[in-house]
Amino acid sequence: MPRIQKVLIANRGEIAVRIARTCREMGIGTVAVYSDADQSALHVRCCDEAVYLGPAPSRDSYLRTDLIINAALSTGADAVHPGYGFLSENADFAEMLAANDIVWIGPPASAIRAMGDKTAARRLMQEAGVPVVPGTVDAVASDDETARIAEEIGYPVLLKAAAGGGGKGMRVVKGPDAISRALSAAKSEARSAFGDDRIFVEKFITAPRHIEFQILADAHGNCLHLFERECSIQRRHQKVIEEAPSAVLTDELRTAMGDSAVAAAISCGYVNAGTVEFLLDADYNFYFMEMNTRLQVEHPVTEWITGIDLVAEQIRIAEGAPLSFAQKDLSRTGHSIESRIYAEDPANSFLPDPGPLLRHRMPAGPGVRVDSGVEEGGQVEIHYDPMISKLTVWAPTRDRAISRMQRALTEYEITGVKTTIPFCSLVMETDAFRSGEFSTHFVEQHFNPEDLDSPDPGEALAMAVAAAVARSTNGQQSAPAAASPALATRWQDRRELR
Repeated sequence: MPRIQKVLIANRGEIAVRIARTCREMGIGTVAVYSDADQSALHVRCCDEAVYLGPAPSRDSYLRTDLIINAALSTGADAVHPGYGFLSENADFAEMLAANDIVWIGPPASAIRAMGDKTAARRLMQEAGVPVVPGTVDAVASDDETARIAEEIGYPVLLKAAAGGGGKGMRVVKGPDAISRALSAAKSEARSAFGDDRIFVEKFITAPRHIEFQILADAHGNCLHLFERECSIQRRHQKVIEEAPSAVLTDELRTAMGDSAVAAAISCGYVNAGTVEFLLDADYNFYFMEMNTRLQVEHPVTEWITGIDLVAEQIRIAEGAPLSFAQKDLSRTGHSIESRIYAEDPANSFLPDPGPLLRHRMPAGPGVRVDSGVEEGGQVEIHYDPMISKLTVWAPTRDRAISRMQRALTEYEITGVKTTIPFCSLVMETDAFRSGEFSTHFVEQHFNPEDLDSPDPGEALAMAVAAAVARSTNGQQSAPAAASPALATRWQDRRELR
């Protein structure tokens, strides 16, 4: 297969910026796509060309496969990188690209389908000898069947959507009286999120850790892992802080889990980058949870400890090249931690807080990396994920990485929206995190919103005034005379979006 010359990045925000930068280092041209909300976004300016897709809602822009394929054809892009989210795990899209002789920088459609259906994936893992959580292989058909299975494997149980992840269509059931209500709610949420209301049942691991392994596989039969990431600090079943390596894995356990991750990838004919996710119980038994058939948000921590550019490897694999290293060639150096900086209010159940970034100053210095797709004066849009940036740090030891993360978090200056920065800072200070003794229930067990630092009164007042101006709903009112031209522009943009 010839070298890729031009990549259309079918995404937005920090991941589109990140992909564009690696492409530029590799001498590959780039094409951005954008919606009405992203006309002046950073990812558009980071690419060589840009193609307008349509209105801000993703269903009218970033999820329109026809528009994206037309954009690739019209610009002469010979490959598409989907990033994560949007179309990254859409098998039909991958096949449509192939039908138009456009390279898909991702796994085969067959692997996406195999691992996208959670019940089919469980069956496949059992056949491959990969440990799975006790539960059903097929979706349940009724309340009575669900109750019978729950009695067999023992309460509590977890109801999970067969067609998706990210915490959607998921309910914990502690006893038989809650089965009917929980199953109905899980089905409804799964139908809304994935268009598929199939639900399966598995044993609920009461105090699990979430450990995932990064894998790479080429089209020549080579498959390996790049060690683990710990992703147990979560809210609403979604990750907020990740680190590599895990603080609790022994070399023996790491080898066993890594071997299982590779076996999982091989079982579905996987090619390119992916992540195999496991639950680790209190007795250090591990179980397959799911496989994400794409690049992960938290991939920078793996890049820090291995020195490998995962996007560059994805592109080389898509070009047909074999992996240039073997498992024995890989080693871990130091420790890396990632904090996801969201426009969310940790004091109010982490509810999103979209709006204008009136001020955005990012950390810097030794061992600090910030991936962001939003700039000062820009907007955290209501239409998309409210991530502002990802802060990752590296240091020779875990303790020093924690200290570096604490320092870097204090250097952020963000006004206009509430953020998860205070929460991330609080996590770094807890005995549970510093000792490595925590589970996916960290937020419930160790987080009290009252412990969050209160903002300086003067700063809080300035933020309140700016936010009131920016979020005014009076369509006839103009920005206050005291406001700067830049603020007036931002206020006007926000008003027109409402």
